[in-house]
Amino acid sequence: MALDFNKYAKEGNTFIKEYAREMNLGKDTEKAGRIFSAIMHALRDIITPQESLQLVAQMPMFMKSAYVNGWTLKKEKPKIKHMEEFVELVRKHDGVAAVNDFGYEDELAERYIDITFIYLRKYISLGELEDIRDGLPKNLKSMIYTNLMF
Repeated sequence: MALDFNKYAKEGNTFIKEYAREMNLGKDTEKAGRIFSAIMHALRDIITPQESLQLVAQMPMFMKSAYVNGWTLKKEKPKIKHMEEFVELVRKHDGVAAVNDFGYEDELAERYIDITFIYLRKYISLGELEDIRDGLPKNLKSMIYTNLMF
């Protein structure tokens, strides 16, 4: 199988432009990319490695690269049980840009998280999203809305 990196780049650029529009970020694809990566890395931290591999298997190449960038398996997962804790984990993954990208209030970050999971449905099967949802702590299951996704 030949790798067509130009195709992956084109698909990735199309995705990030559409994602930026969905997030009401205009043409700020850099900010959109930071937000997407931070949310995906936070998700990666709280789900099992097996679930991550099942998720990655369904992702297009450009999305896989964002998800696995900098990934190291940790023996202990962070104890995230509430949305506020997940938002803090997302901000941690965004680093110094977090204040600019997510602001100081959790509402904006939660809106970005909601939009991201809704947008993921374009690429990830309902079954896989349901598997991820089932593995989340009770207070985080709302990240993946049953009524919008299933």
